[in-house]
Amino acid sequence: MLNESYDFDAIVLGAGHNGLTAAAYLGRAGLKVLVLERRANVGGACSTEELFPGFRFSSCAYICHLLQEKVIEDLELRKHGFRVYPLDPVKFSPFPDGRALLIWDDIEKSQEAIAAFSRQDAKAYPRWLDFWRRASGIIYPYFLTCPPTLEELAIHVQGTRDESTLNTLLTLSMTDLVTDFFESEYIQGSFIQAQDVGDPNVKGSALCYALQRCDIFSNPESTGIVHGGMGSITQAMRRAAETYGVDIRTGAQVKKIVVAKKQAQGVQLDDDQIITSRVVLSNADPKRTFLNLISSEDLDPHFRSQIEGLRTHAAYLKFHASLKELPDFSRYLQGISGEQALAMIKICPSIEYYQKSWNDAHQGRPAENPVMEVQIPTVFDRSLVDGDGHVMSVWGLYAPVSPAGTDWPSIRQEVGNSLINTLSTYAPNLHDAILDWSLFTPDDLSQRVALTDGNIRHIDIVPSQFLSQRPLKKWSHYRTPVDGLFLCGAGCHPGGEVTAAPGHNAAHEVLKHWNH
Repeated sequence: MLNESYDFDAIVLGAGHNGLTAAAYLGRAGLKVLVLERRANVGGACSTEELFPGFRFSSCAYICHLLQEKVIEDLELRKHGFRVYPLDPVKFSPFPDGRALLIWDDIEKSQEAIAAFSRQDAKAYPRWLDFWRRASGIIYPYFLTCPPTLEELAIHVQGTRDESTLNTLLTLSMTDLVTDFFESEYIQGSFIQAQDVGDPNVKGSALCYALQRCDIFSNPESTGIVHGGMGSITQAMRRAAETYGVDIRTGAQVKKIVVAKKQAQGVQLDDDQIITSRVVLSNADPKRTFLNLISSEDLDPHFRSQIEGLRTHAAYLKFHASLKELPDFSRYLQGISGEQALAMIKICPSIEYYQKSWNDAHQGRPAENPVMEVQIPTVFDRSLVDGDGHVMSVWGLYAPVSPAGTDWPSIRQEVGNSLINTLSTYAPNLHDAILDWSLFTPDDLSQRVALTDGNIRHIDIVPSQFLSQRPLKKWSHYRTPVDGLFLCGAGCHPGGEVTAAPGHNAAHEVLKHWNH
């Protein structure tokens, strides 16, 4: 029951997918909940936006592969419009010499494709899949719980086959793993991935990648390209939350979280209006929450220093283009009927190529030849365009947070053209096919969706900021040192991606607090 001296039981800052998830669960439990979103629309980094007239894009997040089935079912998201196009082939990787690799749902079909490069690698592929099923199976049971320590994981797998798997994750790098399994340079390039760790040679990069591979356990019906773009997920969440009586206000900029007697009491808006609540949940990243929204005198100096030291080094580019026709990859797709192979394309011909992309960014330079994850969702979903044409988005790995000796506005056009030029070496008609384009730099992502340093996962998912150490060691259960203040975003366990797990977990921690 709401204490009459408060306006709301709970206020949620930010209507990204985790904020909406937390709000919906709290509303479902009978709490009076307010969501405040500074932008005109809900969604945050999980949005669909019309960037050019008649062309709609998943403007930041672009693939649904880890959205938790429990959340989908609990909030009845399918009833509210959530629908997915499954991907098959799963990935298309063209290479500079005109060859290409297609990975399918069917293991034997994928093996046939890999065998064109190496029969040994084709034999290794099922073992590769088995390794990641076991590796991610160590972490996945904790997705919707408070995070374990590494020691707890070790105890859990002790004496089982997975004991050696965990040891491998802790001691090997992604480069070690990929080269242990595969001999072909192209196959290695297709499978290498270090995410926020960046350098694939760093020990622990395999451990963090296991989080991504937890999609092995996702419902196939919930994995793929979302009809209507990723914003359809958050629109479905909004409708679910509103059925539980949640009040969602857009265009509401929060100036600060109000703290009195070491307890969160509500928020103050930009117009100085104060709205009170018994608890506050911040879907903003930890740095923005504690360094921008809370007065320094309300925090222990040591804790504030720890927040300042959180790593937000991994940055990315998001490129969007409206197209009058599809990029021409036909020389790679002889004998492949239909256009669906173009839904997900990876440009990375070798580990060395990947390493150079990270090295460039780490040294303050936009990658000369970036690793690219290219998506053309309109080969499935025609609702994204009015009339003819297609939309194409590119996730570029990696970019410096702040480029050395210059700034992002000064080099945006140059970097965008470089992306186009690199991709046109694979699809020669690309320059003519593009009607219009835009490039979101780390600086743009910071301004558009309030991500510190443009960090899409709020803070880097690296070993020191993973599991029970996310966001900080000894403080990882969504509660914060400020009584009544909770975090519910990607800076919490299990981390980034569109999972809804942090929102789910934070809401349940609030309900424990509520019923205490």
